[in-house]
Amino acid sequence: MKKSFLIAGIFLIILFGIFLFFRFNEDNWIKDNSGVWIKHGNPAEIPDYVLAQQSVINCSADLYMKAALSSVIQLNSQCLGTCGDYAVDIVHVPRIAEDDKTENQCESYLYGKVNHFIELDRNGSVVRIV
Repeated sequence: MKKSFLIAGIFLIILFGIFLFFRFNEDNWIKDNSGVWIKHGNPAEIPDYVLAQQSVINCSADLYMKAALSSVIQLNSQCLGTCGDYAVDIVHVPRIAEDDKTENQCESYLYGKVNHFIELDRNGSVVRIV
């Protein structure tokens, strides 16, 4: 009788350990405060949704660089264009009323042509992805 309880107890401990291993795996991807997917631990692979977001961030960096090299654009609270399903917008940090004006936001997002947006600061760093 005691032997069967011991075996059952060991079996339950092993099951609980397996549950914890798969339930609390720290090697995954999490979003930071701005909405950017970042590594947490050492994940074995990069999920498609992370690759897609990285592509959008790279595209927005390209739009920013083109605008920064242009002498026409001031990089002060305006739309830079679109990257896939994202509108790319320059905002102040911290946000000011000028950032919320309709004329300073991307028409493609306002009129539903794209469903998401990425905000960059005046230096081209990601502020927020939604």
